[in-house]
Amino acid sequence: MTIKLVAVTACISGVAHTYMAAERLEKLCALEKWPVKVETQGALGIENALTAEDLAQADVVLLISDILLAESERFKHHRSVHIGINTFLRTPEKALGAVRKAAASPQETHIRVV
Repeated sequence: MTIKLVAVTACISGVAHTYMAAERLEKLCALEKWPVKVETQGALGIENALTAEDLAQADVVLLISDILLAESERFKHHRSVHIGINTFLRTPEKALGAVRKAAASPQETHIRVV
């Protein structure tokens, strides 16, 4: 099953982990053959911002963050999975499993992975 994924990564310092998570996710999605667009919210602000069209076309929004995301209200009406950045980096399979579950769930389903 191909899942169109959009994601946001953000860490407390907004530097290393933000970009490490984005790169890790892009590699995992390539293995799964899932199209993905990753917005980063780091020290340089919002980069590669998700558009309304990106969100409309996505099956699931993956939020990889330990901080409050800028403009988080954008994700309220979409299926989403929220996972801490360190948890994602240590056990990314938890995130992918939750994404699969969310994709098969009703719109506005929000899953938190701990």
